[in-house]
Amino acid sequence: MYPPIFSVCFADAGVTALLGSSPCRLYPFGLAPQGVTKPYAVWQQISGAPENYINQRPDMDLFTLQVDCWSPSATASHAVALALRDAIEPHAHIAAWYGDRRDPETNNYGYSFAVDWYTPR
Repeated sequence: MYPPIFSVCFADAGVTALLGSSPCRLYPFGLAPQGVTKPYAVWQQISGAPENYINQRPDMDLFTLQVDCWSPSATASHAVALALRDAIEPHAHIAAWYGDRRDPETNNYGYSFAVDWYTPR
C-alpha cells in the first residue's frame, strides 16, 4: 500500500551520489533526524485512491506524493530535485513542479515537486 519511492531512488547512482547510501538521506516526511547532513529530501503522501472498476476489485493504487529537497544552496537543492526526477520518471509521473522557497528559520533552500505513482497491488 505504499509507493516504492525509497527503493527506486536508493537504487539510482545519481541520487546516492548526492544523498548518500549509508544512510540515504531520503526520508518520509517528519522523520529526517535533527541536524541531518545536507542536502537531503523528504517525501509525503498528499493523496491517493484505488483504481476502481465496476466488475472487479482494484488491481492498482494511485499515490500522489510531494517531494521536498533541502540544501544550504539553491543550486544544490535543484541538483537533488533533478537527480530524484531522473530516478523516478522511469517508474512514475512527475505531476507538478512547486518550485523554490527558503526556510526562514534555517535559511535552507527548498525545491518541491509532486509525483503520481501507480502501484500494482
